[in-house]
Amino acid sequence: MSAAELDRAVTSLIRQVGHWQQPRWAAVAAGGNVSRADLVHKLVQEVADLAADAEGGPRRDVPRLAHPMALPDQLRVVAADLVAAGPPEAVLAGAAALVAATRGAL
Repeated sequence: MSAAELDRAVTSLIRQVGHWQQPRWAAVAAGGNVSRADLVHKLVQEVADLAADAEGGPRRDVPRLAHPMALPDQLRVVAADLVAAGPPEAVLAGAAALVAATRGAL
């Protein structure tokens, strides 16, 4: 069930931001002092770290691409990596909660 929850959370966030252009990505996220792009990149890194931990491999920095419009695709990839690693459902539920919290801050 948690894999489905994570998929729903990621899909919802991507539907929200997938059409954004540069000015919307550059705007400051709600309740913070970082851009929306920075906030989503932080989420992508957190999910990638969870996937690396679940795989038993080293954590790696997720590259910051020139265009923030690539962030939804990066999130989709790292979320799929996490699910493929087969972590406990609590890890998947935690990742879904991170995605939902980020979506709320956007």
